[in-house]
Amino acid sequence: MLLEKQIGEVERRLHETIVAEIAAFKASGNPEVLPDLARHAGEHIAELRRLLGGGELRDFDFVRTHAHRRTAQRFPLEATLHAYRCGHKVLSNWIHDAAIAANPRSREKIASAVAEFSIQYANTVSIVSAAEYVAHTRVLAEAEGDHRTELLSILVSGYDESDGRVARLLKRAGYLEQRKSFCVALAQSTDPLEMESPARAQRIVEAMTQAVASIPVRALVGIRSNVVTAVFSDVRRVSGWTAPQANLADRIRPRLLVLGPSVLIGMSSDQPSTSFIPRGLHEATVALDFADVTQRVVQFSELPIRRLLIHRGADYVQSAMPVWFPSFRDADAKSQGALVKTLRALADADMNVQRAARELHVHPNTIYARIDRISALTGLEAQRYHHLTDLLLAADCGRA
Repeated sequence: MLLEKQIGEVERRLHETIVAEIAAFKASGNPEVLPDLARHAGEHIAELRRLLGGGELRDFDFVRTHAHRRTAQRFPLEATLHAYRCGHKVLSNWIHDAAIAANPRSREKIASAVAEFSIQYANTVSIVSAAEYVAHTRVLAEAEGDHRTELLSILVSGYDESDGRVARLLKRAGYLEQRKSFCVALAQSTDPLEMESPARAQRIVEAMTQAVASIPVRALVGIRSNVVTAVFSDVRRVSGWTAPQANLADRIRPRLLVLGPSVLIGMSSDQPSTSFIPRGLHEATVALDFADVTQRVVQFSELPIRRLLIHRGADYVQSAMPVWFPSFRDADAKSQGALVKTLRALADADMNVQRAARELHVHPNTIYARIDRISALTGLEAQRYHHLTDLLLAADCGRA
């Protein structure tokens, strides 16, 4: 009978004790946390009354349901388990007082039985709650991962604007807002074989995400074709009357440099809308091709036109090299690259032989001798602009 009379008082003490001892309940800004706590306290009291009245042990579905809600609320698991420990004290005292009131001559046996029962009950609900929390967290994480993967795939692969489902998905995710800039970055290990390790690739994903966490930039990062792919976005300008922010790529680049010497990164230029993100992916792919241990983070916008032309057309040019190229290539190899080095020095010195000689630390007559040797092999004069350009392009495309 005392169990029934004290239910209201026990619910109040249970709620007050947990809130007073566990700061997470006060700190939470979720308005559902405290009402859920009160509801769950009532569920435990009802379950204890049923068990003490001779009811059979059930599967604690109400604990699993509560764990689901706590997971969805992102409420910390340790706070929930701490609440069960706090609640154990209050509920144990309630059961003990009721049992003593019913049979005051068996105090010691009652105390022992109540303590054992309370401990087993608290341990059981804690185990059930923890297991369900972890399992549901994994399910939510997988669902979120699938959602992010789908978003990333849509953005970098392109989409048909008439596809209503895709438009709704992007709109809900905030990617169709006006005045936004986008930047695509690709990252891989200096050893491409390492990217076949999911753990290694995931560490790069986490590092890229963490690298921009301290600045107001949104990051959507995932793994595609063994390459870590990131779409960064931010508001380009607050309104049409405000000045635009600095380029997004320029703000992100210093952050990505902290990823260390074992990661190579290619970055696109800023893209004005989601429909241009596939172009950004292409730019980042090209930039990644130029990244190496001497220049780990390469921005597409910083690549010279000459290097882009060679990157784009080298395969075509290699199939149509001039007839003199094999002889020139062999002679350059025998000279340990001296002929091509001379051509580059002449270009850097605006075809001034004296300056080129100083740059290469040789006598000017050596430069003249090499120019004559190149002319004999190719029929081109290295001191003539167009001839020098053709020689350098052939050398670069032949090496690509």
